[in-house]
Amino acid sequence: MSDSENKQADDTINIEGSRQTFPKPKWYRSPVYNATILGLCSFAAPGLWSAMNSLGAGGAQEPYLVNTGNALTFCLMIISCWFTSGIVKYIGIKGALVIGTIGFAPYSAGLYLNNRYGVEWLVIFGAACCGISAGIFWSAEAAIAIGYPEPRNRGRLVAYWLSFTRFSQIMGGAIILGLNIDRNEAGKVSYKVYLIFIALQALGPFIAFLLNKPSKVQRSDGQKVDMSIHDHPWKEFKATTRTFLKKEFLLLILWIGQGVYSESVFFTYIALWFSVRARALGSFVSGIVAIITSNLLGVWLDQGQIALKKRARWAYAVIMTLQGGWWIWLTINVTKFNREGALYDWSDPGFGAAFGVFVFLVTGFQLNYNFAFFIIGEISTSPQETVRLSALLRGTESGWQALSYGLNALPVMATVGSAFCIYQFITQLLNHYHIATRFLIHSQAIWYHSTGGPTQGRQYEVLIQPKRFESRGIGKHYFIGEISPSRFGKLKAAAQRTPPMYCQQWVVDVLRDLEQ
Repeated sequence: MSDSENKQADDTINIEGSRQTFPKPKWYRSPVYNATILGLCSFAAPGLWSAMNSLGAGGAQEPYLVNTGNALTFCLMIISCWFTSGIVKYIGIKGALVIGTIGFAPYSAGLYLNNRYGVEWLVIFGAACCGISAGIFWSAEAAIAIGYPEPRNRGRLVAYWLSFTRFSQIMGGAIILGLNIDRNEAGKVSYKVYLIFIALQALGPFIAFLLNKPSKVQRSDGQKVDMSIHDHPWKEFKATTRTFLKKEFLLLILWIGQGVYSESVFFTYIALWFSVRARALGSFVSGIVAIITSNLLGVWLDQGQIALKKRARWAYAVIMTLQGGWWIWLTINVTKFNREGALYDWSDPGFGAAFGVFVFLVTGFQLNYNFAFFIIGEISTSPQETVRLSALLRGTESGWQALSYGLNALPVMATVGSAFCIYQFITQLLNHYHIATRFLIHSQAIWYHSTGGPTQGRQYEVLIQPKRFESRGIGKHYFIGEISPSRFGKLKAAAQRTPPMYCQQWVVDVLRDLEQ
């Protein structure tokens, strides 16, 4: 073996071996621990908010006041989401999470007073408090969920974190079902439920203090987490605006809308057409189904041995096909119920057909959420841009939900909103197919042949994903962003003639990020 081959073999041994030298993360510094704390925050804050709304109308008898309050919440969230990255500069991502949990309890207090004493002003005031803080919370939690885990585990940990939101829905549904088990008529839920929710939501800030700062997170791939923002808030605001105007994000807007507009529609649906105990059952059952399906999607998205193109296309195809079928089902039901003036309890004939679509629409909402975080993680070019994209994702969601709850505060839209959803679904189908095929699957592959060491004779197919990796040994002009086939050929040729140390270090860095 020549000297150059000996050197290459040594380099291969050292670099391949370095993949095993990272110390095992301490359990209280690991991404799993932080995903658990983040999940508990989501459980205590937006999870219980969702649990109340999953009853339809926040548990009230009629949905119109609560839908108005929710519309205000989401309008304010658009603003607070946009400024979140500037806030992170001063208080950090952990501080943003703590502040973001504060406004949820006043919202529940407003629902409690409205339920028991008929007070209406606190519903609106609580919704305003919730909107200001929730925008910060939603942006921060999304950035943490995407930025803290190793890329190869991101899909599963995002699904794990999102499960906590549905756990609160399950728990809330179980509590409410127990308190209203004999109520087979329309009406509002017991006011005692709100006292339990207020107490749990008040724990949110204290749970958030248990989250690790990014600098203290220990990942199994040895990579440090840095989510600090260094620019002046005004510069950060302009950077967020520029990120919003990128074609990658602009093409997401309609798809985000079809995913989240549905929330007020199916919550209004169950409030209008079902008994109190059936609404509680819906909260309980839909949460269980949503957790199972969301985690299955997370496992699928993390299957590194399957091409990214196939994972993205199949996930998209399944989600959108099911979503379209559920909207048609809902529209048929609502048309029938409007004509007959129906009210369903679980003891009534036809309950299954009326009730099942609600469970599936909640499931579709969860699947869309999980896939949205997958897309954001793929198009982000830096930890700082992850913060901005997460804020923009949540701000865009808020805009659509403000429109949705605002329209469903009108009695006429509350009963025909599903028809609008079908129109929206159809108009964005081709648009989102462009996303799934243009920005997620244009990965190239380069073959690296190991010539020595324990991996002698083996070949590795290294996926080069858009705007994710930069070759340290080859030069910044080979930035893997908007790479054309001709430039890819140059990159491959350069890798073959680059000194082994640089070439292998670059290849191992990529493998470490995508290892199965």
